[in-house]
Formats: sequence, structure tokens, C-alpha cells
Amino acid sequence: MKKLISLLLAVTMLLGVVSLASAEGAAYKVAMITDSGDITDQSFNQTTYEACKAFCEANNVDFTYFKPAGDSDAERIAQVENAIDQGYNVVVMPGYLFAPAIAETAELYPDVTYIALDVSKDDLNGAGLTEIPANVYCAVYQEELSGYMAGYATVKLGYTHLGFLGGMAVPAVVRFGYGYVQGADAAAQELGVDIAIECAYGNQFYGDADITAAMDNWYQNMGVQVVFACGGGIYTSAAEAAVKVEGTKVIGVDTDQSFIINERQENLTLTSAMKGLAPTVNTMLTETVLNNNFAAFGGKVDTLGLVSENPAENYVQLPAETTLWGDGFTEEDYNALVGKMFRGEITVSNAIDAMPAVSEKTTVTDYGNLK
Repeated sequence: MKKLISLLLAVTMLLGVVSLASAEGAAYKVAMITDSGDITDQSFNQTTYEACKAFCEANNVDFTYFKPAGDSDAERIAQVENAIDQGYNVVVMPGYLFAPAIAETAELYPDVTYIALDVSKDDLNGAGLTEIPANVYCAVYQEELSGYMAGYATVKLGYTHLGFLGGMAVPAVVRFGYGYVQGADAAAQELGVDIAIECAYGNQFYGDADITAAMDNWYQNMGVQVVFACGGGIYTSAAEAAVKVEGTKVIGVDTDQSFIINERQENLTLTSAMKGLAPTVNTMLTETVLNNNFAAFGGKVDTLGLVSENPAENYVQLPAETTLWGDGFTEEDYNALVGKMFRGEITVSNAIDAMPAVSEKTTVTDYGNLK
């Protein structure tokens, strides 16, 4: 009888441990909220969604995403609250548009973990949040570094008439563009060639007939050879114009956009200036869900950039597998460039108050907003 009681107690204790483990494993539910786009945008939303989904599937964590009904702060706030009402306690948000949603809801739900990508302290301050709550972590990126890499590579590969088509002139986009100008100018000086760079903003994050017409003018009439399309879906206008002129190229942004740009024409994408959205998601979900260590990150805005001489380990980079390397700039040359940048032998300004100063080898024309 005593043995039976002991066995029952042991089984009860074991079941209790299993139940506790199951409860802990199920303690986290992850929701991703899209900003103004969808999870098929080949940019911020899609990369964030796919990284969240892959992590949660691999670790048996409940995951879903919520899409606002419209492009407004009210709709984004509504979906954050919708996720929380449904029991999701880790909310992942890609893009500066979420600053008002964080300011409105984070302090109301202190038990919910907020992971925000590309949301800066200035964004939060502008939304009325003077101090970052302990349940909020934000990551921003040194866009000027991958912009520099893209501009440097473009000129080294033999292109001398460049374009920069930004989406909206928000700080992240401007940093990409100014880095691009600095990199192109550095390469022009090294090669001793004269280059020209046309710069403009579409004042929106998607292409349309008007912007495509402007890109037609750049490629067909002005002789632009490569356009860095920096602004989510605005690449469509650059790509539609580029396919009409043989030999011209497009540079993608944020993620490796070659897969979607090259649907129009093989090898249309020269490279992409990328941010490490997926590594950030993986790191933060690991620390939050698996290590229960979010407290070490909460209340902070981290600026992520180069962490290694190995390009693949960095939060800003070019895609090694799809960049169209050539004799003028090989993958080995790229690795060497990243090493110099990591060691501080090459410095890139992150200032966005004025167009970077360039040498006599470079002419920059800034058209401002096209629309």
C-alpha cells in the first residue's frame, strides 16, 4: 500500500512538473502587426513575418499576424489591442509608423513585451513618449553603412551615372541615400573617374505612373545606369523603367529584393542595401521566449550595425549570393571593404542635416520630392 501511495505521489509530482513545463512553454504567444503594407511586400513586413513564423514554428510557440484595416495610427493601435485581447503577449512591430501605437498602449499593458524594429527614440519622443517603458525594446540600424557599401560597389563595378529614388524623406531613408553618395564618391576618387548622382524622393513608399515616368526620364533621357530604389515598394517604378533600357540596373533596399525585382528581367538587380531584420527578430525572440531574458533589453533603443569583419554576421550588409559581382568589385573586395569599415579605417557620416560633401569627381543633383 505504501508503495502504491509513493508511486501515486511520484506520478502526481511528475504530472505537475510536466504541466508546469507545458505552461511555461505556452506562456508566450507572439503576434506581428503589419504597418501600412502586407506580409507579401518583399520588404519590412514580409521579412519580419517570415522570421517570426520560422522561429515560432521551430520552438512550438503560438504565432499569428494582424493587419490594420487602414494606414492610420488608430488602425495600428486597434490591432495591437486586438492582439493583446486575444492573449498575445509578445508583439513585434516593423517600422517607425508604430511609434504612436507604442506610446498609446505600452504603459497600459506592462505585462506585454513590445519588440519594435526601426523605431527610434526620436520617433517615440515625437509620439509623446519621453521615457521608454521597461516592456519596450527598439532596434534601429546604421543604414548609412549598407548605403555606403552599395554606392561604393556600384561605381567600382563601372557605373558612373547613378540615381537615388527614396520613398519618403524620413531619417532612415535619408541615411541610406547619404551613405550611398559617400560610398560612390569614395570609389570615384579611388578610380579617378567622374560620376553623377541624381537624387529624388517619391514622397510615398510605393511606385505609380508618375514616379515611373520620372524614372523613364532618368534612364532613357538622362542616361542614368543604376537607381537605388530606397523605400519599400517604390522599387516597382524603378524596375518598370529599367527594363526598357538595356543594361540598366536597380538596387533594392532593407531586404534582398532581387527575388521580386528580377521577376521583371533576369539580373535586373545589381545588389540590395540590407538591414538585419531577421537576425534581430531571432535574437529578441530567443532572449524573450527561450531565455526569459527580455529584462536585459527592455527600455532600450539599440543601434545595430557592424559587429564583425565577417559580412554575414552584421546587421547591415549586401547579399553575397545575389549581388552581381564583377572584375571591378568581387566578393573578396566586398569582404575587404567590410573589414576596413569594421576596424574604423573607413568612416561614414550618419548626419542627415545636409547632403554630404563630395569631391570634385562627383556631381550630385537633388530634386527633392517628385510628388
